[in-house]
Amino acid sequence: MHTTQLLRSALIFTRDGLNRLIADIKGPQAAMTRPAPGSGNHPTWVMGHLCAVESAIQASIAGEPNRHEHLWKLFAPGTQPSSDASAYPPFDDLIRTFNTIREDTLKLLDKVGDAGLDKPPSFIPPGFEDAMSSTGKTFMLIPLHQMVHYGQITDCRRAAGLKPLL
Repeated sequence: MHTTQLLRSALIFTRDGLNRLIADIKGPQAAMTRPAPGSGNHPTWVMGHLCAVESAIQASIAGEPNRHEHLWKLFAPGTQPSSDASAYPPFDDLIRTFNTIREDTLKLLDKVGDAGLDKPPSFIPPGFEDAMSSTGKTFMLIPLHQMVHYGQITDCRRAAGLKPLL
């Protein structure tokens, strides 16, 4: 098996799992449910954050401008989730954006191919020199990062009274 096949499998597995996890989060109230009263990341912030980070990683790999830079001010690492739903794009828009970004990531993976995975990405943000020392490791950050936040959405589901998936 080629490394790109493993990366593709991880990217598809996490995309599909996240889509199942958020499928029944309907309406602004559920999308803004925090895992604990007044604290934690709600699903709207998590989805926007996943979009912002994955888009930035694509830009780092490809050496192109971040097409979703506008999401960075609301969803960058270190931003604090607001309880004001009007401060954010609609949850359904974030879901569509996430799926579009993931398709673009899969296309970029195909373009890079196995031969390009050992090369460094075009841009490495300060503090990520080890985690992004190769394009392959940089691609792997996407599903690993998503799995961290997958757990946060699971906690929000429980707080919202939704059934667990498993």
